[in-house]
Amino acid sequence: MGRPAKFTRDRILDAAAALAGEGGVASITMASIAGQLGGPVGSMYHRFPSRDLLLAALWLRTVGRFQEGLLTALAAGDLEAAALHTPRWCRAHPVEAALLVRHTREALVPRWPMELAADREQVNSALLDALRSFADRRADIDYERTVFAVVDVPYGAVRRHLLADQAVPGHLDELIIATCRAVLALPPLDPGAGGDSAVPSASNP
Repeated sequence: MGRPAKFTRDRILDAAAALAGEGGVASITMASIAGQLGGPVGSMYHRFPSRDLLLAALWLRTVGRFQEGLLTALAAGDLEAAALHTPRWCRAHPVEAALLVRHTREALVPRWPMELAADREQVNSALLDALRSFADRRADIDYERTVFAVVDVPYGAVRRHLLADQAVPGHLDELIIATCRAVLALPPLDPGAGGDSAVPSASNP
């Protein structure tokens, strides 16, 4: 039985995320990751043949981890849990949250690897499909209000704190819930008034 790999994909991506938190995305290089892990540069290239591939994998993993709890809450039909997922996840994963807030997918990976194109589309469509499904199942809230309550409000609440390297404060939860309940109390929006707005990039927590 062979020995387990010393430098796994997750270890390398963990090191890349830590470097981004300390010195920004520009500090993520194969050499800096190797130095962080105390291993040879060749081992990094063995897992990720290019820096673009590594950054794309880091983005996909981070967004996937963020979306997991949000998709679960939406599937359960729990609007308040879905809205609170963002601040709670950001508190539990401040480095990853800061990575997503400070760097759009396009800025993080300007040249997206073709071999991960399908994975990117799947991540982007997962949240959109979940939001639409949630709104379709609820008679009291339409799609536009769902996006506002679950995406716009929580993201806007945490963004300035993460950009300022501050912990996401607990009192935001109460404010987010109050906003969600106010949104629920509003009459449904006229679907023809402003068109069908798009959901922000999946890179936003």
